Amino acid sequence: MNTQINQDAPRVGFVSLGCPKASSDAEHILTRLRSEGYEISPSYDEADLVVVNTCGFIDAAVEESLEAIGEALAENGKVIVTGCLGARDDVVLAAHPQVLAVTGPHATEEVMQAVHKHLPKPHHPFIDLLPPQGVRLTPPHYAYLKISEGCNHRCTFCIIPSLRGDLVSRPIHEVMREAETLAAAGVKELLVISQDTSAYGVDVKYRTGFWGGKPVRTRLLDLARALGELGIWIRMHYVYPYPSVDELIPLMAEGKILPYLDVPFQHASPRILKAMKRPANAENVLERVRKWRSICPELTIRSTFITGFPGETEDDFEQLLQFLDEAQLDRVGAFAYSPVEGAAANELPAAVPAEVREERRMRLMSFQEDISTQRLEARIGSEMTVLVDEVDEDGALARSPGDAPEIDGLVIIPDGEDLEVGDFVRVRITDCDIHDLYAERVEQGGA
Repeated sequence: MNTQINQDAPRVGFVSLGCPKASSDAEHILTRLRSEGYEISPSYDEADLVVVNTCGFIDAAVEESLEAIGEALAENGKVIVTGCLGARDDVVLAAHPQVLAVTGPHATEEVMQAVHKHLPKPHHPFIDLLPPQGVRLTPPHYAYLKISEGCNHRCTFCIIPSLRGDLVSRPIHEVMREAETLAAAGVKELLVISQDTSAYGVDVKYRTGFWGGKPVRTRLLDLARALGELGIWIRMHYVYPYPSVDELIPLMAEGKILPYLDVPFQHASPRILKAMKRPANAENVLERVRKWRSICPELTIRSTFITGFPGETEDDFEQLLQFLDEAQLDRVGAFAYSPVEGAAANELPAAVPAEVREERRMRLMSFQEDISTQRLEARIGSEMTVLVDEVDEDGALARSPGDAPEIDGLVIIPDGEDLEVGDFVRVRITDCDIHDLYAERVEQGGA
């Protein structure tokens, strides 16, 4: 990519908040901006206007987004708002009526129209302003690959469908073209994301597409097989535990994709799962987890849970702890229930006091801490290939196949100061703490 700044080009500042799906939206917008000759400004005072990509999933995210918009207005004065909170333009405009425009999520065209209106594009953009892989917010060695938009679920605690709409799967040839371009650009790990990764292709009845001259169905198994041929790490996120997920596990055992599943279970009490409008059979989930691990013993499972959902009793919460004890999940995140404006759960009876919600969250994390630590301890003495994220004079920070960037743990390599970011390296695990592994180099190898 040409790093020389065109001093005469119009400059756009960019602030991006929220989840990887929001980051993926941001990357599409940034790619369009750069392809049309706009410069991306690193500061408010050098920008001609600022785009703020917001999050609106929970109240805390709404507050953070409104603060970010206010800061951009105070520092620059010209602000375009996009992202999930943008779908609630009344909230944005009530707090900041002076913004130039408000658009919802995955709205690249609408954002560009607003930019063109308030900051006309250059007449002669150079072809070398944009690398083939587009503009990325992630480091060069990993990237998010979004395979669909929206969600067909109507979970009572969630307003994502009202923000992002129903499921719309990307054509499989388009997904594979992006994946191949990223791999050719040096990306070593693709993180497959969507609101509901397991449902990929449901909306188009698993339509057959073509890639590399061969027919490929628009469904997760076929996509995983095709991605597995790229020779890089493929990591699956936001995978609902449908029966079709079982088909992925042999691919993991064969080393085609990483032995990693990010499955948002949310709870284990059948009564609470029913109130959430989630699948309500924890016993079947436990049996399937056991089956997955029998096929692929190296499988890492991460999940998230909500404590203090309306109507949750102490018995419901104990059922959740019992589930964690039996499931022995590797990585767990927990959130105290937060009422979200527009969510159906707000109307449910028997609201749990805020202090009880938080107390249960802390108890869950304390309970899970021992399980996670024991599972890390079981890796001591084993060898594995890791991917290097950072290097300095104190060594290297890497990730194992069981660690996604930013949300999971690290593999700390004290003798890795001569490694390079993006290297795959073979290590032996020597120790661990609550979250991270410590390792020594064995030999440097490929993926």
